[in-house]
Amino acid sequence: PAADVEQLMQEGLLDDNCFAVLFQYPETEGCVSDLAAACELASEKGALVIVATDLLALTLLPPPSDFGADIVVGNSQRFGVPMGFGGPHAAFMATTDKLKRSMPGRLVGESVDSHGNKAYRLALQTREQHIRREKATSNICTAQALLAIMATLYACYHGPAGLQQIARRVHNRACLLQKTLQAAGLTCGSKVIFDTVAVQVPDADAVIKRACDAGYNLRKVSMDRVAISLDETCTLGDLESVASAITEQNVTLGFADIEQLNTVDSGANSGESGALPIASRRSTRFMTQACFNQYHSETEMMRYLRKLSDRDIALDRAMIPLGSCTMKLNAAAEMMPVSWSAFSNVHPFTPPEQVGGYHRMITEVEQMLCACTGYAAVSLQPNAGSQGEFAGLLAIARYHQSRGENDRDICLIPSSAHGTNPASAQMAGMQVIVVNCDDCGNIDLDDLQQKLDQYSSRVAAIMITYPSTHGVFEVHVRDVCDRVHAVGGQVYIDGANLNALVGVAQPGVFGGDVSHLNLHKTFCIPHGGGGPGVGPVAVAEHLAPYLPGHFQLDEPNGAVSAAPFGSASILPITWMYIRMMGYRGLRAATRTAILNANYIARRLSAAYPVLYTGHNGFVAHECIIDTRGLKESAGISVDDIAKRLIDYGFHAPTMSFPVAGTLMIEPTESESLIEIDRFCDAMLSIFEEIQSVQNGDYTRSDNPLVNAPHTAECLLDEQWEHCYTRKIAAYPAGTAATLDSPAPAKYWPPVGRIDNVYGDKNLVCSCPPLSDYRLDEVTDPVLQASG
Repeated sequence: PAADVEQLMQEGLLDDNCFAVLFQYPETEGCVSDLAAACELASEKGALVIVATDLLALTLLPPPSDFGADIVVGNSQRFGVPMGFGGPHAAFMATTDKLKRSMPGRLVGESVDSHGNKAYRLALQTREQHIRREKATSNICTAQALLAIMATLYACYHGPAGLQQIARRVHNRACLLQKTLQAAGLTCGSKVIFDTVAVQVPDADAVIKRACDAGYNLRKVSMDRVAISLDETCTLGDLESVASAITEQNVTLGFADIEQLNTVDSGANSGESGALPIASRRSTRFMTQACFNQYHSETEMMRYLRKLSDRDIALDRAMIPLGSCTMKLNAAAEMMPVSWSAFSNVHPFTPPEQVGGYHRMITEVEQMLCACTGYAAVSLQPNAGSQGEFAGLLAIARYHQSRGENDRDICLIPSSAHGTNPASAQMAGMQVIVVNCDDCGNIDLDDLQQKLDQYSSRVAAIMITYPSTHGVFEVHVRDVCDRVHAVGGQVYIDGANLNALVGVAQPGVFGGDVSHLNLHKTFCIPHGGGGPGVGPVAVAEHLAPYLPGHFQLDEPNGAVSAAPFGSASILPITWMYIRMMGYRGLRAATRTAILNANYIARRLSAAYPVLYTGHNGFVAHECIIDTRGLKESAGISVDDIAKRLIDYGFHAPTMSFPVAGTLMIEPTESESLIEIDRFCDAMLSIFEEIQSVQNGDYTRSDNPLVNAPHTAECLLDEQWEHCYTRKIAAYPAGTAATLDSPAPAKYWPPVGRIDNVYGDKNLVCSCPPLSDYRLDEVTDPVLQASG
């Protein structure tokens, strides 16, 4: 095993050139190794220690922090999330304090609101794509938020004691199976295990066939070795059947074994954990926060979920007009199959002959997406749009390498492109060169040509978003594609805005070589607060050989996801959506989405200038309204408008992206004229409030916008000292709901405006601590300096 320090030394694996060591804990064949000495040796050599682990196992085993790990990674599937033929599942990464500012993606930071109450906010890391753009090194965008919430709530319901009882049940059954196989004369590989038994057998294929005939899939390790992993659903009958198939004997477990099993499962003998020696048992407490220790009845859990959901503005309450996100209706009929056992309870490495229906559905989804986009082939493996970008760029890189053009390392990216593009190019080993846009938001052809001439032999690709993130259709998109092709480059068309193209135009026809498609946008998989996402990569025929591969599929190219088909269990949503909509429905949806965006742009244009329009004065599926002039004339910022929208019961549009001081609005085809008018009325009412500031009716420092959002708590303050009434604060024009009005019930924000500066400095609290601590106990110098 890699944990053997002697072996590491003898083979020269740990020398001064080694930058990191990755350990599996428990190991893939079940062994639980003592990694302390190996971690110490790695640290002495200056290498970081990464431990890949299992959350359920860690409820019984010492955590990696105990033996010196620097980074811990893993998967939360064991906490109540179905296998789903590979996903979606929420992965996690935990680091020591000194590495936290190098982590990719977003962290939740603890902050305070305008009333001094504790609040939470997302803090963007310094390497995130929206901050540094072409210098970004992280393209992580989609997080598996919904799955992380499911796993967290599973932990809330069971609590630390319940999780340990589940883990003991799993572990004890594995130990019982191991003891039974050893009693039959077979040799098992590991003395200390958690949930996996590896056993030496005369003929692995024969054993696997017998087990399959009995209804069980075992893992083939080698020609004479199989492995069996158990979970908490495993019964004694399962153990008897599996043991009988392996040993070719009629195995019956006696009453003494059952009694011993029940004793350990119940936790009555809490000092024992099956065959785990004392050195391999966890001694530290975990999950000490209140939320993990008070919701252990179904009634309390239901009320906790309701309390949390009431704090959110979701699509069931109001339109979410986030530009570039396509927050559309996810119909219940589309999502029903996700819960069917035939989709949810399937292992990602199930033999193909047992999942013929899954493979048929996957093939049909690929064919549907090819028909929509005009491309020749699709890989469904990427788990997110950002991952799809990465896979597409790898396909381009492999294509150039196959032609002996290894020097092509330049990726041209217009300033109108989607936010993750530059970071994806950096991750794929390409140098980013930005192409400017003209005053109308289109690619500046002169600047493009100058850069093509300058870097012609090095251009690997251009990444364009069509329609662009500026909310317009590039007038010269075919010309752009032709010019890049003329110098030997490939055209990557970002599929983030595909909701403006389906049934109307095909990227694979008008010049694209590769695109990623956001199934969690255009094709109706829910966003889930940030995930699950699926970002298939679609390519022209000449790039098809370079799509992501997987060892399970005997394909040569490297994988971009642990499972061959990524988050397969949510693909039925897209299959249902396309089948029910059909060509006419998809085309109608695209036309309606474009119509809705133009309706909003026209209604708001007198109050808020529309920043970019096409040559005929129209926008695509989204519009950007410019609020920068209001900052100078009334002291009102884009943040103030966004926060005031909360009082009107709306989620804000996308703020300050791609242009600072603007709002990007995308209504999608899902919103009715009633809801769109309600949103427009709210924006126009806010403009009237801004005019009241300009007219002097409100001061710049005290008005309904700069103090928004207004909580119920602040309205109850006896010392109401604002120059506007409580009614204006909480119930602005048109928001009073009656039984006959289209307005929903009043949404009360749980916190006031959050101090963003404080939140940025408080990243020390970005991960919930094991115990609550006060600010005066924090030793972070940045936080101390902020007071």
